[in-house]
Amino acid sequence: MASINLIEAFQDFKEAENIDRPTMMKVVEDVFKTLLRKKYGSDENFDVIVNAEKGDLEIVRHRIIVEDGLVADPLAEVPYSEAVKIEPDFEVGEELYQEIEILDFGRRAILAAKQTLASRIGDLKKNVLVKKYNDRVGEIINAEVYQVWKKEILLLDEDGSELILPKSEQIPQDYFKKGESIRAVVKKVDLKNNSPVIILSRTSPLFLSKLLEIEVPEIFDGLIVVKKIVREPGERAKVAVESYDDRIDPVGACVGMKGSRIHGIVRELKNENIDVINWTSNIQLLIQRSLTPSKITSMDIDSEKQQVNVYLKPDQVSLAIGRKGVNIKLAQELTGYSIDVFRDNEGEVDEYDIDLEEFSDEIEPWVIDEFKRVGCDTARSVLALTLEELERRTDLEKETIEDVRRVLKEEFQKE
Repeated sequence: MASINLIEAFQDFKEAENIDRPTMMKVVEDVFKTLLRKKYGSDENFDVIVNAEKGDLEIVRHRIIVEDGLVADPLAEVPYSEAVKIEPDFEVGEELYQEIEILDFGRRAILAAKQTLASRIGDLKKNVLVKKYNDRVGEIINAEVYQVWKKEILLLDEDGSELILPKSEQIPQDYFKKGESIRAVVKKVDLKNNSPVIILSRTSPLFLSKLLEIEVPEIFDGLIVVKKIVREPGERAKVAVESYDDRIDPVGACVGMKGSRIHGIVRELKNENIDVINWTSNIQLLIQRSLTPSKITSMDIDSEKQQVNVYLKPDQVSLAIGRKGVNIKLAQELTGYSIDVFRDNEGEVDEYDIDLEEFSDEIEPWVIDEFKRVGCDTARSVLALTLEELERRTDLEKETIEDVRRVLKEEFQKE
């Protein structure tokens, strides 16, 4: 019996771990039954016997022997005169088993069968990969860097499957070399040109959540629950946690003794600052905690508009806003409220001051908005900060800041 070199095809099955033998046998059987239907019009009287170890197969045809001239169904019956040519001892009524030579199908049909078989195996491998990683979405995995490109990194898992870590899913400070091991969370499984693409992420809040689960046994055991995580990858993250056990301090458990638990996560996230706060349904308290490390003097909350005005001492404003406005941005994401920061001058001698909006004829509105974004909503609040401080905290050019300060100074000199 010609084997038509199926060994390579069977080897492919062995390499794809989760494809079991019954599935393999079924696929091979289906491919060759299709071949039989094309040649004979039916596959009902044929048995396809697969030998996975040797990498070959047999096709056996079985028909009932009938008297000459009484053949009603040529596919199921064979005339006596033809049967005795194969074996002289045959008698009418017996079943004739005849081996079909695969080469009888013709080279073109055999080639088509091999291609179909290879295609079916490829599809099964894809399905196995998709199922494997669909079940692992949200899990942290270790993978080895195989190739580094400008827009993404190609990694290989322990089974040699290809995974993708796009640039957009990398922490800005990430730098990896070929052969290096990476920890990331499985974000999703995409299909591109009918092929599965497994996307990993290091910027997803889920990555930080899973790292906490690994480092903090109380989270893994369900005694502490992570209510919400917001991140600016590589810069800052805020984690709101709640304890189901009154005896456990959720913040202390997550940080660990002298920061022992959180330090490992901070290193993994390229020194991302992580603020762990107690979750509460009291929105005023949650806003106060979300603006850590700053200390709030007072606040006015508009629950309907989900807006809050926060008042702080002058030295606390920059802490509340944070570098590049990250702290206040994350606080807004965590609480769901729009937060405006104002300087609280209570206890200070009131000086004549002017709202920045009054200078809209000399200063462009977007410049005024930028100053207000960092808590400078009056002329004196701008002049109270140095040129270097304003340049560091805002996204404005040095020349623009100098022009604004000149305009403001001139106004007070008039007075």
